[in-house]
Amino acid sequence: MFCNRKVLLSSSQRTKTLLVLITRGNACTQASESLWKTLWMPQKALVSYLTSRSLFVCRQEISQKRMNSIRGVDNHERLDEELYHDFETDDARKKRLARETKELEKLEKAFSQKGDKAALLETKKKEMEVKRAAAASKGAKVFYKVTVKDNGMGMPDKDIPNLLGRVLSGTKYGIQQTRGKFGLGAKMALIWSKMSTGLPIEVRSATRKQTYIAYYKLDIDIHKNEPHVHAHKEELNPQKWHGAELSVTILGNWQYYRAKVLRYMRQIAVITPYAQISFHYKAEDEKNSVSITFVRRTEKMPPPPKEVKHHPASVDLELVKRLAATTATSNLQSFLFKEFSCISKEYAGRLIDEMRSGADVETRPGELDNKQITRLHQLLHEAKFKEPDGSHLSPAGEYNLRLGIMKELNPDMVATHQGDAHVLEGHSFIVGAAVSIGGRDIKPGINVYRFANRIPLLFEGGSDVITKTALKRINWAAYKINQGSDKIGVFVSIVSTKIPYKGAGKEYIADDMDELVHAVKHAIQQCGLQLKVKITRQQAAREQKLRRKNLTKYIPNAAAAVFKVLQSMAQAPAVGDKRRRLEAEEDILSPVTRGETVEATLAQRLIEYVERIDTDMALEYQMQQGVAEAARQDLYLMPLGAQHEYGAELHSNVCVLKLLQPA
Repeated sequence: MFCNRKVLLSSSQRTKTLLVLITRGNACTQASESLWKTLWMPQKALVSYLTSRSLFVCRQEISQKRMNSIRGVDNHERLDEELYHDFETDDARKKRLARETKELEKLEKAFSQKGDKAALLETKKKEMEVKRAAAASKGAKVFYKVTVKDNGMGMPDKDIPNLLGRVLSGTKYGIQQTRGKFGLGAKMALIWSKMSTGLPIEVRSATRKQTYIAYYKLDIDIHKNEPHVHAHKEELNPQKWHGAELSVTILGNWQYYRAKVLRYMRQIAVITPYAQISFHYKAEDEKNSVSITFVRRTEKMPPPPKEVKHHPASVDLELVKRLAATTATSNLQSFLFKEFSCISKEYAGRLIDEMRSGADVETRPGELDNKQITRLHQLLHEAKFKEPDGSHLSPAGEYNLRLGIMKELNPDMVATHQGDAHVLEGHSFIVGAAVSIGGRDIKPGINVYRFANRIPLLFEGGSDVITKTALKRINWAAYKINQGSDKIGVFVSIVSTKIPYKGAGKEYIADDMDELVHAVKHAIQQCGLQLKVKITRQQAAREQKLRRKNLTKYIPNAAAAVFKVLQSMAQAPAVGDKRRRLEAEEDILSPVTRGETVEATLAQRLIEYVERIDTDMALEYQMQQGVAEAARQDLYLMPLGAQHEYGAELHSNVCVLKLLQPA
């Protein structure tokens, strides 16, 4: 079969966009996993490079006969059925039919005992037919054409072959927040396409200043590690489009990874509410088609990360050697001051004095020998330096994270927190978190959503620092959250120039680094504290409503009883000094005698009294909880006229007002 996937995404580096998914650490050895990783790839670019506005995905299913025609292979009928692994002997067919008949008899017997379940029985029969068809087509190969299109900065025409057709030609060694590690993703997708279908990759790209669209059809010469260009031409660009479009045809299994792809796209929609994502799956059978749109909620995008100099504590020995060999500075002091961050000229001089290896401030960096460079590298990792400020990081931010969660989950309440920049082994990192309660399509209990550099992590979550912290290190009861029955969504996003992944697959983050564990725990706890205040207010409002409901329920009976007593008292003569004194001081019975006070009057006054007492009790409770004190602030409105004066203060239970008087 054939899949056409078209993606409109904005990225500033679509050279790394295509086919990060093809390899999750290792080369794909299974067609199904290859498809999943390829479908997963474009969303990485969407969130990694910050300029994306829309993502359109279209997947079209086409028969294998058409795939053969694309590759120029003739379609032949089978001559010897027994040669094929899906061949079914007569005995096997009889056993299968007998087994299916027995299963249907059991279902009919079970449903007949429970009553009329014809619809459910029919559903079970259809499920059995689907399983039978799936088993029959188990050996059929499925092909997909994946197309990724963005509206980013584009790739320069002359660089496209090397960017996509040469392994280890990536540009991910800068000090800037990026997703990948070695620039292997697009190449591995191209290699898998070459291995599974033999078809080359197709590329269209245009930069902002380019007047034409560069078209390439190329693959990789695996033995020479060189691009093999099949076709190259310049196409007209009347709409002045800029960006890149890449298409690759691979072997895969959509049915198996369908749920994962949709779940991944939904999480992408959470972390990028500024992008609109549309997914259209066009099946050969129209009833199996799928169309999903994740709408854009905001135009506010995170600021792009800035490129900064290397932090001394983050460099390795080879990097120090390379910087020393390529620097334009003339002496060692200027080299340390200009090539590294957080080092002043004075501090550079102190470091050189501490080296004691035959070098001084005037030594040329290029003249340092291996022993001196090794000593310098050792000293950079042992000395104290200021921590990076995090300007080279680009977290999603509380605003976008909150909007994304509200848009996709619609929870009852949500709290967000973004911590300050911390340092881990010389690399800055920022942890942002959100905790939601309730919402659609979320199971009871703790549901963990993990993001690394704004990329969802779906696999191997049990070993991840985020999962372990959310499940084992947080006392949810302290925040009035029921870990077992409440629908809890825990969203944690970590951004860094070097995410401490475990394993080559980059699917889970290390749990053995105290700084990271503390930052993740602190972020979740801050969200818990916010939710505790909200839950406390919600409980107080619920108790207030229940209290008012209970009191109001008895008001008619109480008013009737009191009015009956007043009527009997009004009809009886005043006897005793106390009775006469009360009548003189409080004229209660006269309105009853004159008909001014009736049962409805008493009921209305009781209702007003209950509301007043209820409000006073609620305010007193909030004062005890410290909520009212925290919420107090002075508010001012600017008068329209230049001359004005204030009237007397108007006091209420919640505020004091001073009304403007005309001058």
